[in-house]
This record gives sequence, structure tokens and C-alpha cells, in this order.
Amino acid sequence: MGMAESIRYFRFQSLYTPAGWRTPAYVGVDATGIIRYLDSRIPDGVALEPVAGFALPGFINGHSHAFQYAMAGRAEQHPTGIRDDFWTWREAMYQCAHSLDPDQLQVIATLLYIEMLRQGYTHVAEFHYLHHDKNGQPYSQLAEMGGRLAAAAQAAGIRLTLIPVFYQQANFGVPLHDRQRRFFSANTSDYLKLLDASREAIQRFPGTRLGASVHSLRAVSGEAVLEAIRATPYELPFHLHVAEQVKEVEDCVAHYARRPLQWLLHHNVLNERFFLVHGTHLDDAEITQLPGTGATVVVCPSTEGNLGDGFFRMAEYVSKCGRWCIGTDSHVGLSPLEELRMIDYRQRLLLRLRNPLGAHPAKELVEASVCHGLRSVGRSPSFLQPGDPLDAVVYAAADPLLEASDDAARLATLVYTHSSPPIGTLVAGQWQVHAGHHRLLPAARAAFTEVVRAIFSSH
Repeated sequence: MGMAESIRYFRFQSLYTPAGWRTPAYVGVDATGIIRYLDSRIPDGVALEPVAGFALPGFINGHSHAFQYAMAGRAEQHPTGIRDDFWTWREAMYQCAHSLDPDQLQVIATLLYIEMLRQGYTHVAEFHYLHHDKNGQPYSQLAEMGGRLAAAAQAAGIRLTLIPVFYQQANFGVPLHDRQRRFFSANTSDYLKLLDASREAIQRFPGTRLGASVHSLRAVSGEAVLEAIRATPYELPFHLHVAEQVKEVEDCVAHYARRPLQWLLHHNVLNERFFLVHGTHLDDAEITQLPGTGATVVVCPSTEGNLGDGFFRMAEYVSKCGRWCIGTDSHVGLSPLEELRMIDYRQRLLLRLRNPLGAHPAKELVEASVCHGLRSVGRSPSFLQPGDPLDAVVYAAADPLLEASDDAARLATLVYTHSSPPIGTLVAGQWQVHAGHHRLLPAARAAFTEVVRAIFSSH
């Protein structure tokens, strides 16, 4: 079979690559969705699919708790006079977590993953700790819930890296609460059994990847943290929450005489395998030392804002060549462009500057979030080049500001002004969202509405 017969060709109005915009862009992909042709010159004698839009690399969602999508917007009211913060929100989260069976989790995750695709995410890292049944007993298939998440991702058409989470205790040296019974692994050996079961469960879903995790230093003993790091395969990305809350930092100092990141640095475990979620309360020494380890911070601006977590010190961190990517965490926001804007605007407000991220902030925001996001899900940090999959999000060329822009201004125009949903999302060269529509959206919305009404009517 000749090249023209085996390759499917697209013509994008413009495509953003590591070398900048290619205008126009002719892209040929093979049957597996890998880019085999990329040029501004039209290939001879081939059929072309025209795409009336500007394409960015598909965004990577580096931190997701899928079940929490069911409670988005439902934890915003509280009795007068009550201090509402992360810790009170957590009680509402436990209530939601205890309500779900495997079928319901799959319904929730299916709609969530469809909505991620509709906003331009093409791969999600699922930080998964809802392991056991409502009584805290393991399912007969140990990774039943993880398998349901993988099934939801495959149905939606998004790439998934499943990250089973090791969760052992309630706080530093404090036994597990009953409200956390569905998350529990007693020791490293039990966690490794869960990880192995998860690896087996995702084999039914080609392309699904695996990661490793401890929830946080407060949720796993120091000894078990080090055991899990040593015992899990090095090629798996390793995720954990770090310094999200002031109380967490204070409790860690009281227990270990070190701050959470200080503890990790002291034990010399951090390297490019590690993805530290939030990092909203790092001190000067930590901001200085962390970039040299090769680890990546996963910032989740919409959730961090919603929970009142605080601000990650992005401008200082970027100035020291620190790696970072984004996640949507509790899914109160699902737009990657909004997450990127929040990162930059928080720094502008804090520092009263318009260029805290350097001379080309849109380039920093898009390329860092995508490249380090790819690493967070266990993939090579390369996008939209020959040999890469065609994972892309497409914005309408007819948008007035985009239509009027040129190659020099287009990326910033997208990042800072665009509010309309993308018109399409491609994963491995296949349209998962086309002309704004996903094939499963009506049925998925109806099922989701039924599940959410059922779980909250019983509260």
C-alpha cells in the first residue's frame, strides 16, 4: 500500500508546534494516529480534510479526582458563623465518596471525561483513592473502581493514566478515620497488591497507562512512603500532594521537625519521576531547591482558588527553571485556558507586574503545561511533531480576534482572550469532539443527572 493510500491528511488553517505556528499546516497521520507528514506545502495527489480552525496540542490534565465532579457546586453554602475552609469541605467530600457504587462512579467519570475533551484535554491523570466498597471492604476484583474509571475513559475517547493512591492514616501518626474507610491500604504490601491489580485491570483498555502514588505525607507514614518509592517501578510517574494547606505544613513540622518538602529533600528521593500536587505553601529555600531535583509541580488553580488553598509562587519558580503542569482536581473548572489565565493573573496581582512569567508568557504557559503534563502521565514531552500522535484541540478560525490575529499574536490571543469552547478535539487523529459535539454527550448527561440526583437525595 502506498503512502497516499495509507495516510489520512488534514489541512489546518494553522497548527502550533514547538517551532511556532505552521500556517497553513498539512498533517498526515497513519492508521494509529501517528503524524507521518507535517508541512506547509500541500502533498501531491492526496485527499484532504479541511479544518477551519487553529490547533493547539491537546492539553494534559495532570490531577483529577473524578468522583468529586458529582459534588461540584454543592459545597458552597454553610451555616452563618461557621468557618468554611478546606477541612470543612473535606467532610462534604467524604459524604459524596461514601455514596457511590461502581456503576455510579463510571457514569460520573464518563461525563467528566467527555467534558474534558470538549474543553481540549486529551489525556488525564486520575489520582484514584476510592478503592473499596461502602463498608470499607475490598471488592472481589481489588481494582474494581479503577477498572470502571478506565472503562469510562475508553468510552469517552480520552487517554487515561490511572494512578492508584496509597492512603494509610488520617494524619501524621493518627489512625484512619471511618470516613476514610474506602481509601485504606494498611501497608506498602497491600498497596503493591492494589497497584498490581490495577495494572491487570487496565490491560482490557489498550493505551491506558499506570502511575504510582502516596496521597501525602500526612496520609502515609514516613517509613511506608520511602518503601513505596523504592518498591514501585521507576518508569511509573509518582504523584503526591505536598504543602497544600498551612495546617498540613504545621502538623508535619510537629511530627517530623521538617516541612513536607523539606522532608522529601532531606531523604533525597525527588527526581524527574515525581509530580508534587499543589505546593501552595513552599518557603524560599524550597522554591530554590526544588527545580534542581527535576520534579514537577502540578498546580490546580480553579480548585486551589475554590478551596482557599493559597497561591503557588509560580513567577519565582519559573525564574529558576522549575517544571510545572496543570490539573483540574475537584473539577469546579474544566477549561485549560482558564487555568492558565488564573496562574498568570494571580502572579500579576500579587507582584503588580504584567510580565511575571517572562517576555513570552503565552508560550511559557502552553508549552510548559503540555510538555511537563505529558511527563506527568508517563509520556515523552513532545507534541505535534512527526512521530507524535495527533492529539490536538481546535479553535474556530472565524472567531473575530483570532481571525484578525497573525502568527505573532495568535497564541497570546488564544490564551488571554478566548472564551468560546473549542470546535473540535482530536485524539490519535480521530475526532472525539467534532463541530462542538461528542457522540455520547446526550446519553451521558442524562445518566449523570439521574445518578447525582439519586446520591444527593439520600443525604
